[in-house]
Amino acid sequence: MAPLNPVSLVLGRVHTWSVDSQLGARRNAMVASTALAARRAEREDVARYLAALEPRDQVLRVAVAARR
Repeated sequence: MAPLNPVSLVLGRVHTWSVDSQLGARRNAMVASTALAARRAEREDVARYLAALEPRDQVLRVAVAARR
């Protein structure tokens, strides 16, 4: 069994920290990207729905929203 060298232990820990940090940052970026894509898709669905409303419904919607 090799003797434990404190310097090699520290260097090994520093190396694994940087790799772990990079992996965590990449995971966080992918989660954020997925959430943003879902929100964008929902906004586009709502925009399509509102655009498909009859003009009379759109006028009523604006009037009701203005009173709130």
